[in-house]
Amino acid sequence: MEKKRFIGLPVLIAVLAIVLAVVSNCMVVTHQNEYTVVRQFGKVVQIHSTPGVSFKLPIVQTTETLPNTLLLYDLPISDVITQDKKTMVADSFALWRIDDPQKFIQSLNGSVSNAESRLSTIVYNAMKNVISSRTQTEVISGRDGELAADIRSAVGTSLDQYGILLVAVETKHLDLPDDNKSAVYQRMISERENIAAGYTAEGESEAQMIRSETDKEVEITISEAEAEAEKRIAEGEAEYMRILSDAYADPSKAEFYNYVRALDAAKASLAGGGNTLILSQDSPLAQIFYNDGN
Repeated sequence: MEKKRFIGLPVLIAVLAIVLAVVSNCMVVTHQNEYTVVRQFGKVVQIHSTPGVSFKLPIVQTTETLPNTLLLYDLPISDVITQDKKTMVADSFALWRIDDPQKFIQSLNGSVSNAESRLSTIVYNAMKNVISSRTQTEVISGRDGELAADIRSAVGTSLDQYGILLVAVETKHLDLPDDNKSAVYQRMISERENIAAGYTAEGESEAQMIRSETDKEVEITISEAEAEAEKRIAEGEAEYMRILSDAYADPSKAEFYNYVRALDAAKASLAGGGNTLILSQDSPLAQIFYNDGN
């Protein structure tokens, strides 16, 4: 009895081991950053894109994984020609991901290397077309993001057939070949200096016009002011002569006016420090004294 019990225990352990092996072979674990592809006799029958546990048929079905995350591909450094026939060296990279794993498997056999080869060709052609439509100066000035956006737009939907989503194309370096870099920079500096000189000359010409116009306006204003002053002086003299004429026309006013003028004359004579005043007999001041004496 004990011998039968002893023999049954290893059999039970073996059966449990087989059951566990079968169960583990049926389980499929899909992680956050991957697709799980289930094949049956080499044909894709199911693709799991959400993380979790699923099941498959043991032995008959097999699984493989594809990356379900953002991938970076560093494009080979290459020469590109601008619109004005200048050579530039481009060093770029692409950010991409597998958007449709079914298409990715059908068109590229599920190979990341094959996908990178397609990316290299398509992105390079788009870059070449964009840069060849611009002058070298425009390419250099467009490195603030405009160039990368145009390259991404030029790629368009050409990668959709491979189940690839191109997220972005960025340029690490877009520079001149070492043998002509110095000459190009010198030419660009010369062009900028010519432009600056043109702006300076234009500004000086405009300033001279403004100064001439201002001087003209000042002269006109001064002339008008002098004319107005002469007019006021003439009006004042005319008023003075009118008042003087009115004073002489009235005998009582004329006598007083002559008296005031005589006082002013006497005051002017004594202003120099003299203390002697000589008057003629017919002077208005002398008449006062004569009249007082009478």
